[in-house]
Amino acid sequence: MKKLFVIVLSTVLAAASLSAQDLAQATEAYNTAATALAGGDKAAALSAFESALSLAEALGGEGAEIAQRCKSTIPNLLTSIAKDCIKGGDAEGAIAKIGEAVAKAEAFGDADAKAKAEELYGTAWLTKGNSLLEAKSFAEAADAFKKALDYNPSNGAAAIRLGQALDKAGDLDGAIEAYGLAKDNGQAKNADKLLGTAYAKKAAAALKAQDYKGALELAEKCLEFGANANAYKIAGNAATQLKNYSAAISYFEKYLAAAPTAKDAAAVTATIEALKKQQ
Repeated sequence: MKKLFVIVLSTVLAAASLSAQDLAQATEAYNTAATALAGGDKAAALSAFESALSLAEALGGEGAEIAQRCKSTIPNLLTSIAKDCIKGGDAEGAIAKIGEAVAKAEAFGDADAKAKAEELYGTAWLTKGNSLLEAKSFAEAADAFKKALDYNPSNGAAAIRLGQALDKAGDLDGAIEAYGLAKDNGQAKNADKLLGTAYAKKAAAALKAQDYKGALELAEKCLEFGANANAYKIAGNAATQLKNYSAAISYFEKYLAAAPTAKDAAAVTATIEALKKQQ
C-alpha cells in the first residue's frame, strides 16, 4: 500500500510540474506577443498571441486569464492589420484580414470587435474599386463599389465612383441612379456635374437615333444641372427637326454664348439666320 501511495504521489507531482511548465510557456508566448506588438511587428504579435491562446486553453482554468487577454486582443489586432493593408493599397489583403477578424470576434463572443471590423469593409471595397477603376476594369469596379455601399449606404464618394464605373461600362441609367445617391450624401457639386454629362450623352444618343423629342427632353434635363454647351447644341438641332424654330434659335444662341470659340461657331451663326428667315 505504501508503494502505491508513492507512485500516485509521484504522478501528481509530475503532473503539477508539467502544468507549471505549460503555464510558463503560455505566459512567455503572451509576453513575446506583447513585446512584438509594442515594437510595431503586428504579424509576429498575432502569431505569438495565437500560440499563447492555444497553450492557455489547453491548461483549462489555470490559463483562463491569459486566454481571455488573447481573445480580447486578436480580433482588434487583425482589424489593425487590415487598416495597414488599406493604407498600403492592398485591398485584397485587407478584406481577408477583416474576414478573419469578424470570424474570431464571433468565435470569442466579442460583438464590439466584430462591429469595428465590419465597419472597415466599406473602406476596403472602396479601395479595391478604385484600383479596378484605374485599371479600366469597369464592371468589376462597379461590383466593388456596390459592396462598399452595402456596408455604408451613405458613402457619397463610393456612390460617385460607382456612377463613373457604370458610365464607363455603358450603363448610363445605372450611373445616373448612383449620381443621385451621391448627391443625397454630400456630393451635390460633383454629382450635378456628372449628372449633366450623363444626360448630355443620353441626349446625343437619342439625337443620333432620330428621336428628336427624346433628345430635346434629355438635353433640357441635362441643363437642369447647369449650363452645358453640348446640351444647348443638341437641343437646338432637336428643336429644328421638330420645327420649333423659336426654341432652336434660343438654344443655338446659348450654345454660341457658352462656346464662342467653337469650330462650328460660324456654321451655327448661319443656321440661326436661316432659322430666323424660316420663322
